Amino acid sequence: MIRHTPGWLANSVRNKLLAMALLPLLVVFPLLVLAIAVWSNITYDRLLITKVRSDLAVARGYFDQVLIEVGSGTRGVAGSQRLLHTLQMASTGTPLSPPLAAARQDLNLDFLLLYQPDGQPLASAQGARPATPLPAALTRLFEASRAPGASPRAAQIVRLSRDELSAMAPQLLPRLHIPLVPTRNAAPDARGIEDRAMVVLSLQPVHDANDQPLALLVGGLLLNQNLDFIDHINRIVYPEGALPFGSEGTATLFLDDVRITTNVRLFQEQRAIGTRVSQTVRERVLGDGQTWLDRAFVVNDWYVSAYDPLLDAAGERVGMLYVGFLESPFRLVRHAMLALMGLIFLGVMAVSAWFSVRWARSIFRPVEQMNRTMQRVEDGESAARVGALPARDELGALAGHLDQLLDVIDDKTAALRRWAEELDAKVAERTRELEASNASLQLAQQQLVKSEKLAAIGQLTASIAHEINNPIAVMQGNLDLMRDTLGGHALPVKAELKLLDEQVERMRLIVTQLLQYARPTEYAGYVETLDLSRTVDDCLVLVAHLLAQTRIEVVRDLRATQRVGFNRQELQQVIINLLINAIQAMPQGGTLRLATQDWADEHGARGALLQVQDSGPGLAPGVEERLFRPFFTTKNDGNGLGLWISLGLVERYGGSIGAGNREDGHSGALFSVRLLTEPQAPAAVNTRDGRPGG
Repeated sequence: MIRHTPGWLANSVRNKLLAMALLPLLVVFPLLVLAIAVWSNITYDRLLITKVRSDLAVARGYFDQVLIEVGSGTRGVAGSQRLLHTLQMASTGTPLSPPLAAARQDLNLDFLLLYQPDGQPLASAQGARPATPLPAALTRLFEASRAPGASPRAAQIVRLSRDELSAMAPQLLPRLHIPLVPTRNAAPDARGIEDRAMVVLSLQPVHDANDQPLALLVGGLLLNQNLDFIDHINRIVYPEGALPFGSEGTATLFLDDVRITTNVRLFQEQRAIGTRVSQTVRERVLGDGQTWLDRAFVVNDWYVSAYDPLLDAAGERVGMLYVGFLESPFRLVRHAMLALMGLIFLGVMAVSAWFSVRWARSIFRPVEQMNRTMQRVEDGESAARVGALPARDELGALAGHLDQLLDVIDDKTAALRRWAEELDAKVAERTRELEASNASLQLAQQQLVKSEKLAAIGQLTASIAHEINNPIAVMQGNLDLMRDTLGGHALPVKAELKLLDEQVERMRLIVTQLLQYARPTEYAGYVETLDLSRTVDDCLVLVAHLLAQTRIEVVRDLRATQRVGFNRQELQQVIINLLINAIQAMPQGGTLRLATQDWADEHGARGALLQVQDSGPGLAPGVEERLFRPFFTTKNDGNGLGLWISLGLVERYGGSIGAGNREDGHSGALFSVRLLTEPQAPAAVNTRDGRPGG
């Protein structure tokens, strides 16, 4: 509150009008420019981070695909009749190397070796038999894969010493010699050479017709100085023309914190192999196991970077996968945009100030003339009048009315009282009308806010769907290529390939359902009459691979007899999302309780109720009220859309989802899904009981 108004402002209408006209220009405009600049910087940085996050997802997807291809390819060779026949004929002098060499070339591996079950060497794709037995580390890895309950896995990342790689593939030793290059901001390291190997390795047993082990097949792809591999990743993530403003995308594989293969340039065409990552990134990614998504200094320039830890078969962090692009072109464009925006605002301020001063002058001059007239009347000059003014606006009319008022002031006094009374009555009547319509106005405002939010979510959903459909297409294309390339050799993994196809189709369905929630009028799900208990059992089969990796006990109490009206795939999506959330809430194991029962209310509605209860830590204070908001998540690797989409799917058929902590004295969360036998529109449910349902 201003206690003392300056005299030059308090005693002059002229000065007040000039201050009112110029104050917004001199204060509000600069603040507005500053706010827009800060907002644009934050938004621009978030867009860049979102871009590099999606780039990392593509690169990681290709890397995992390579692991799968190496593993499945080696497994296919191990189970081939050709290799089995060659092994059985080895006692007659039939060489083992030719089929291994052909398989290695087909699979594009760096080495393919054959060992006896006890680890003694048999043959190599290179012709010469390995000189030493299978290294002890790989023997332990093979024994772990043969443990009861172990399933065939994709190839794994293994870190080998120089001696261990020399025992299997001495021809690859020249690629291990990587001199360490002094790198800015890197952690201190007394070593001068990196001579360890990072290998994509697959160990597969070869069985005879009686399922007895005959040999062990070892296939590997050396990542050290594998330029074709890293250049292919870079072409996938950053195809030509993918980055605007002349920015360049790069990709790198690290062994610990050393670049063992990269397309980052040290200078001119010299690749930065042997340089090291900064100590800050090393501590975050290799030390804490977190993904780095931020700007980082890479060798000799700043990049918008993403680093993801790579784990070996034992779950230890042995390296990193990196993608990123030059930040400087985007920074220059951002500064240019801010400068242009500042110039535009300065021009607008100058023109606005000129017009404001002119318009203020047209106001205060008539006001000053009327003030002088009133002063003359107060001084006793009753004949004083304002007279005609050049202004034809409200001020000119006001001057004429003032003259008339001075002529008939006595007669108008009574009329003014009468008008005042009528005005009071009209104000009171209007006030009552406004109070009566206040509730309707608030409801309209709420509906308007919701419509605006849904419109914004629709635009964001369309962008997300576009970004996700691209990697889905890449995954499907690679699956089809694998199936065509392997031909008959794909039979041992036919079930796995089918499962991958189903999951890709499920991803497509989830994207469609995102669009379906944001644009409900453009999509319509096929409603079926479903058995809720049976659907729960089907969903448990789909998450069985996740439960197999945990120590979670599943307790089922499925007593619902009422069938529910719902789209089958959408209901499965809702239940699977709740099951996955419960599994992730119990990483150390626990009890997952699934219960169904019938329900009915006093309005005649009936259906079935599903309860998903875990024994995890439960919902933290303040989380419950935000749990179903879009993009709210308590997980580092979540996107915050699962529960939001599930709520939208359930409400579309008139149902509801509730969440809270268990009330039986134990820790854990409880999610309740209430479904109707006869689906109703959400509006009908709200009208019936006056609340969202739950």
